[in-house]
Amino acid sequence: MHEPTPELFVDAVFSYQRTAAIQAAISLDLFTAICSGADGVKELAAQTEASPRGIRILCDYLTVQGFLEKTGDRYRPTPSTQMFLDSRSPTYLGSVTEFMASPELIRMFLQDPASYVRRGGALGLSSTLAPDHPIWVTFAKAMAPFVAPVAEAIAEEVGSWPTKPHKVLDIAAGHGAFGIAIGRKVAQAEIVAVDWDPVLTLARANAEAAGLSSRYRTIPGSAFDVDWGVGYDLILIPNFLHHFDFETCVQLLSKAKESLAENGKTLAVEFVPNEDRISPPMPASFAFLMLASTPSGDAYTAKELDTMARSAGYAGANVAPLPTSPENLVSFNL
Repeated sequence: MHEPTPELFVDAVFSYQRTAAIQAAISLDLFTAICSGADGVKELAAQTEASPRGIRILCDYLTVQGFLEKTGDRYRPTPSTQMFLDSRSPTYLGSVTEFMASPELIRMFLQDPASYVRRGGALGLSSTLAPDHPIWVTFAKAMAPFVAPVAEAIAEEVGSWPTKPHKVLDIAAGHGAFGIAIGRKVAQAEIVAVDWDPVLTLARANAEAAGLSSRYRTIPGSAFDVDWGVGYDLILIPNFLHHFDFETCVQLLSKAKESLAENGKTLAVEFVPNEDRISPPMPASFAFLMLASTPSGDAYTAKELDTMARSAGYAGANVAPLPTSPENLVSFNL
């Protein structure tokens, strides 16, 4: 039996230091320099235009945290660092810090954390910031690399269907990655994206870059209020349901169901914890993010999603893993 230790507590209280170290490394493009072959303090300091002392301490800290490896006085990247933190990598994720470590998000979490526990929810970014606040454009830009592999996996799934969708609705489209990936995979698919207008500017630009301008249409406004029409062969609800309480999710799903064509399909992307709500780690931890950032959002279990589907008039919901992602694909069945 291990002796009691305060290490876990101290580590949790000091966790903001890890955020600061990652922000510093990304701002200096330190990981790219190391992945390019620079491995000594003096060389890295010259490439990043930082002090040798600062680089030595930062690299040692990042080694302790598992981002780098050290032999003698030389540093090298781990495989995960090479894949996700080298800015030349097609799977680079460094941009997500622009939102996930933004002052707005950090302040929301740390200003009075006991308050959102007492209330069972928070005012959250969506309640305190206007729909046209620049943070939502920052969110869409920053998170696009994180969701790109998931969007491609879903597009592969949809592309394998014997009957391909002609009309696709992308709810809370943001960067547009999910609808655009399907538009690229399914040549005849017309994509309709719903979100706030400033964010849709980014989605339209991404669609144009993907060569989909002629098949990409946008509808600005709240998904709960706008008339997006009917006859959709596929409705996408990526990373959206978890922002709301059960009844609000049912309301949105009911609206979606009424908008489907015959034999149409509804797909969502969600962090789905096991029924014990403490595993797997990332989906289980996601509920705390929703507690701190939304008035009533949650990470819903497969059983809850199935009940939600039936309450909205679907026959049920199936939850399936998504490759290389902590998220799940949720299929709402007619």
